[in-house]
Amino acid sequence: MSSNQLEDIHNFLKLSDTIATAGQPTEEQFSAIKASGYQVVVNLALPDSPNALPDEKKVVEAQGMEYINIPVAWDSPTLEDVAQFFKVMAANADKTVFVHCAANMRVSAFMYLYRRIQEGIGDEAAKEDIARIWSPNETWQNFIEEVIQHYHPSQQTQDLRS
Repeated sequence: MSSNQLEDIHNFLKLSDTIATAGQPTEEQFSAIKASGYQVVVNLALPDSPNALPDEKKVVEAQGMEYINIPVAWDSPTLEDVAQFFKVMAANADKTVFVHCAANMRVSAFMYLYRRIQEGIGDEAAKEDIARIWSPNETWQNFIEEVIQHYHPSQQTQDLRS
């Protein structure tokens, strides 16, 4: 299966050779994810999200991939959510990881934070990727600032809203 099939997944974005992000894939698209070499699927959406697959864990594991769900409430992301995400990403740093939520909005914010805080990527470079997906609303902008202050109290972050 070609990478074009991955690009058909809502808001698909390849960040590196080992990390890609997207909105909710269909059951069929998980076959393309596996065929593209991804070993781990991390889902940040809630199980009752409108477009969630009822048996996503089963679908992913049937493809031979590892499935991890960190349910992040859209209107109230927490420091605990991002800490758990950082741990999962660190534990799978030697694997290819496909991270998704409903629309790649939660994920793009978490990846922005992961890349800034854990990988040391500069704000401008990390901001480019989140801007390709969305402009964070007030809740998410405040959350991003809270996380940056928690991990790097001396750093400032620019408003990511356009």
